[in-house]
Amino acid sequence: MFTVGVITASDKGFKGERVDNSGPLIGEILKDIGGNVVEYAIVPDEKEKLIEKMIYMCDILNLDLIITTGGTGLSPRDITPEATLEVIDRNVPGIPEAIRMKSLSITPKAMLSRAVAGIRKQTLIINLPGSPKGVREGLEVIVPALSHGIGILKGSETECGNEKNS
Repeated sequence: MFTVGVITASDKGFKGERVDNSGPLIGEILKDIGGNVVEYAIVPDEKEKLIEKMIYMCDILNLDLIITTGGTGLSPRDITPEATLEVIDRNVPGIPEAIRMKSLSITPKAMLSRAVAGIRKQTLIINLPGSPKGVREGLEVIVPALSHGIGILKGSETECGNEKNS
C-alpha cells in the first residue's frame, strides 16, 4: 500500500464549470496496485496555488506519491511543470520521457507535453496530461514500475537489479 495525492490543475474545474474526470480516474487506476488516495484537490492554473498544495501533500501529509493532471501543455496558463520544478529536490526525467515516447506512437501531439517528474523528500511527484485519455495512457506506462520506485524511495526495497524486483 502507498498513499497518494491527486491534484487537478484546471481553472474551469476549480470554478465548477467543468467536471473533473481525470482526477478520479487516477485514483481508480492506482487503487488496483495498492494506491490509496488520501488527498484530492482541484486548483486553478496558478503557480503559487499548485506549489502550496504540493508542499502540503509532501511536507504535512507525507504522501508517497502525488499525481498532477492538467497544465502540462503550451497554453500561457499551463504552469504545472514550472510549479513542480520549484517544489522538487531531485528530477526523475525517465518517467515523463517514457510517457512521451509511448504517447508519440499514438499521436505526434505528445511532443508538446512539458510534463516533469521528481522527488521532494520521500514523495514522488508526476505530472500527467489533463485528459482522461492522456491520464490512462500515461499511467499504463508507469504503473509497472511505480510500486518498485515508491518502495525504493521509502526504503522498503533496495535493489533495482535484483531479479525479484525487476
